[in-house]
Amino acid sequence: MNSPSPKGKAKETGPDLSVALAGLRLKNPVMPASGTFGYGEEYSSYMDLGRLGAIVTKGLSLRPKAGNRTPRIAETHGGMLNAIGLQNVGLESFCQDKMPFLRQISTPVIVNFFGNSLEEYAEAARQIDHIDGVAAVELNISCPNVKEGGIVFGTDPTAAAAVVGQVRAVLNKPLIVKLTPNVTDITLIARAVEDAGADAICCINTLTGMAVDIRSRRPQLANGTGGLSGPVLKPVALRMVYQVAQAVNLPVIGVGGIMTAEDALEFLIAGASAVQVGTANFVDPAAMIAVIDGLDRFCRQERVPALAGLIGTLCC
Repeated sequence: MNSPSPKGKAKETGPDLSVALAGLRLKNPVMPASGTFGYGEEYSSYMDLGRLGAIVTKGLSLRPKAGNRTPRIAETHGGMLNAIGLQNVGLESFCQDKMPFLRQISTPVIVNFFGNSLEEYAEAARQIDHIDGVAAVELNISCPNVKEGGIVFGTDPTAAAAVVGQVRAVLNKPLIVKLTPNVTDITLIARAVEDAGADAICCINTLTGMAVDIRSRRPQLANGTGGLSGPVLKPVALRMVYQVAQAVNLPVIGVGGIMTAEDALEFLIAGASAVQVGTANFVDPAAMIAVIDGLDRFCRQERVPALAGLIGTLCC
């Protein structure tokens, strides 16, 4: 017969995995990368969504978007290429059909959104700002400005600052800006969006890549090129996260090739306050839970009382 537990014995507590991010307090730093997790409900049968640090939605636009023609996904060594084309249900359908489920989850909801002009970005931000249950927004600036000859907002500091400034003017919720890696110096863009009013920076989005079918001698993607993601991207993403964390006084979300808790820890040590898991969700729908459990296990093994204490501790 087991002896009763001594009265007054304190319950054993594990390490504190919580982190601060743009005015939010997350129970842990792990969240999905936009576009790899649908609108959350799609993965609810694979995990307890309440265990995630945050839920990041698929990118939304003012009106529904069909995306690119197929084929639009191709596997590569160590990753994948995608040219989905930002397919989404649009803001109205999201509010009516997706938010009722998300409001039931005890996890902050971050809405990713995009536009093709300053006016579209500002109007989308204005509408999202009034959605009950949205904790923060993630601004995707890897889109072409159709009114300025197709220049991608995120590749030019002036254009990046302009779109962030327009959104900041109509938005009260915390503003996270997701940066493209397809630039010469990502710190120039990071400083520009910081000055324009960003509350946090997410980096990086996908690298532009290509794959060729040698028999048909045509691109494997109908779009020709696509975004490269997966483990192959991690060294580039890690370097850029470190550079951005050194260049700005904002929290940084690291994303790019995170498959394991060890990968996530590299980003945190390099300066990220939180991380996003993308391609790994396609390999294992419960990948983020494994990452969270791995972070807890590491902290116990290394006697780290609070995970936040590891952020930015890289010795160079």
